[in-house]
Amino acid sequence: MTEYEAKLAIGSLLHDIGKVIFRWGDDHRNHSVSGYDYLKTEVGLTDRSILNCVKYHHSALLKSASVPSDDLCYIVYMADNISAMSDRRKKGDGAYGFETSTPMESIFNILNGNDDMYYHAPGDMDPEGEINYPQMDKLEFDKFKYSKIKQRITENLKGLCWDREHVNSLLEVMEANLTFVPSSTAAGERADISLFDHVKLTAAIASCIYKYIQENKIDDLKRYLFIDGKKFYEKEVFLLFSMDISGIQKFIYTVTTKNALRTLRARSFYLEVMMEHIIDGLLEKLGLSRTNLLYCGGGHCYMLLPNTESVKIQIDSYLEDINQWFILNFGTALYIAGAYAPCNSRTLRNDPEGSYSNLFRQVSSQISKIKLNRYSAKQIRFLNQRVHKDYTRECCVCKRIGETDSEGVCHLCRKFEKFSQSVLYHDAFSVLRKDEPDALPLPGGSSLTGDDLESLRTRMIQDDDYVRTYTKNKMFTGKYISTKLWVGDYTTGQTFEEFAAQGTGIERIGVLRADVDNLGQTFVSGFDSPVYGDQYNTLSRTAVLSRKLSTFFKLHIREILKHGQFSLTGEPSDRQRKATIIYSGGDDVFIVGHWLDIIEFAIDLKNSFKQFTQGTLTLSAGIGIYDSSYPIRVIAEETGAMESASKSKVGKDSVTLLEDGAYHLEDGLRISDGTYTWSEFEEQVLGEKYTALCQFLDGSEDHGMAFMYHLLELLRQKDDKINFARLVYIMSRMEPKEEGADKERYEKFSRKIYQWIRSDDSDKDCRQLKTAMTLYAYVHRKKEEGDYADQ
Repeated sequence: MTEYEAKLAIGSLLHDIGKVIFRWGDDHRNHSVSGYDYLKTEVGLTDRSILNCVKYHHSALLKSASVPSDDLCYIVYMADNISAMSDRRKKGDGAYGFETSTPMESIFNILNGNDDMYYHAPGDMDPEGEINYPQMDKLEFDKFKYSKIKQRITENLKGLCWDREHVNSLLEVMEANLTFVPSSTAAGERADISLFDHVKLTAAIASCIYKYIQENKIDDLKRYLFIDGKKFYEKEVFLLFSMDISGIQKFIYTVTTKNALRTLRARSFYLEVMMEHIIDGLLEKLGLSRTNLLYCGGGHCYMLLPNTESVKIQIDSYLEDINQWFILNFGTALYIAGAYAPCNSRTLRNDPEGSYSNLFRQVSSQISKIKLNRYSAKQIRFLNQRVHKDYTRECCVCKRIGETDSEGVCHLCRKFEKFSQSVLYHDAFSVLRKDEPDALPLPGGSSLTGDDLESLRTRMIQDDDYVRTYTKNKMFTGKYISTKLWVGDYTTGQTFEEFAAQGTGIERIGVLRADVDNLGQTFVSGFDSPVYGDQYNTLSRTAVLSRKLSTFFKLHIREILKHGQFSLTGEPSDRQRKATIIYSGGDDVFIVGHWLDIIEFAIDLKNSFKQFTQGTLTLSAGIGIYDSSYPIRVIAEETGAMESASKSKVGKDSVTLLEDGAYHLEDGLRISDGTYTWSEFEEQVLGEKYTALCQFLDGSEDHGMAFMYHLLELLRQKDDKINFARLVYIMSRMEPKEEGADKERYEKFSRKIYQWIRSDDSDKDCRQLKTAMTLYAYVHRKKEEGDYADQ
């Protein structure tokens, strides 16, 4: 990125800063003028190119401005118009005027057929704060709240340099302060696009326009973008570009070692940073900033790039280099596919209808085709001709062939072991142009190392090989600080054995894998509405949605774990879960912990996600319960299969756990007896069956676990008439002879049992009872008992 391009990005990010000034005080001038004066007098910004972008981004002032015909303000003017066309949509209520006190409306108000009016409380993006859930109460902005935002922004901006080294830091400042500030406060328009999202998209569009006009040798920007600007909307200036890494799951979970937990955490984080590094490497190669990144999560990303031949050539070359690096370092374990499709300004606002969805489908289709034909002939020859040295061995941890140490561990796995502590305890992670001891390799001859804030300051000043830094769960500004990474670094234990022994009942670990249902379809057409059509299916709303989901799974998930709510055993709420996050990405999670905490957390996660998304999105999950010595690779496969079983249920929105090998038919589909919708599991399995067992067995001195195990076996074979008779016989033998509390408890319990096994839905009730009994056995399992609870 040249300094001229950096000024364009900075001017674009600052172009609407006057809206904060306008809403804060009594300055009722055009917000362009308010922003210009604020930056010049209070912040001390003197660069004329940047200031012009702020002052002249609207036609009212631009048409009479005395600026050169190639001034950057013409680009920002056009970019702001395109971004606003994507943002602004009428509510349809006929209101007019401006409501400067209006808070942010939730993006989920109109997602997947929803038609709500929920709001976010005014505030900033505080990583340590509570989750800002959408709510019905309209807590309005006032001048005091805008005054606090203005004060923070002023302090942040005064500490920045206006150069390419700090463009991404400025983006961080905007995100920290303007995430919950609406871009538009027009009474007749939706306020679901934040001022941060608007200026970010404006900067992305402006950078694309600049590259496009440079390649096409266009000098008279005034005529091209202002006088004849309407013609520009038809030109295919942009590329929607996507990258996707294959092999992530296998790379993370193919470990067999006593230090598996730490190794898994390090591998997961390493891949996340690697994806960010690959993104930044491409953006730097193209002379762009992170404003052009629309979404990143789970090894997948979308970008808005310039549609020029030089950009396409550089993309193709870059992807080939990355895959060659993967081959050299990991064989065929990892692969990155990339594809792009051209579009014009109108497509970004879904004009004509359906064009925006088709754009995403086109890119997705190309990615799928590329994955079917991964390697070039040259790469295939290289793979076939590789010869392993005589002294190479299979690593006992990752199973790759290579050089190993005396304990049979390869050098990379050793680095992962050491790096796992950095993931938990370092605040910053720096990319270097050289290798360092214990640093992890990255594409392009770079390496990754952990830093504390003091070592980072020293590195920025003294290390000539310093490239950039990613901060963890904190928003910093500084030289080549790329971005903060929301990292689920929550943990209360270091080993599987420790988690198994930490809590109530049976000594087992629990493993949760969960994934958002139908997310791809939601990104493509989630804002289509039976009421509003597809007018809201725009790039700006897709970008906001993806950012919200990424923030939930990467940042907010820590709060949900720290403040557990649901309890199966009557424990007080707001307690820390005994768990650790292995992976939590853009839309899915993999969490390990004590088995009971994992089940309870899964319900917390489902409830929190439902509240966060206003019920517009659902989760499906698999929960496995294992001995602490069980291989993590097999655990990943089995819980993945359970997650898939949940998604196979009609409507999804389900959880699978405690399978016993039995299946039943639902809607013509073969469904595991351990698969339930979340509401069925919470209300009927736990709230009804499990509660009934507790009420009867917890207060009984005569009937313990042996009775329940016997009852469970008979339920599993209840279709056998003999076993059904045995069940009735056992229940009758349990009846107390004397009147009193025990007999009342027995009669209440026996009535429920007979009702469940004789009802029209007896198969369903008995499935639920089986699961509830197994849960009860696990909760009440004593150390000295045998393994019957596992059967």
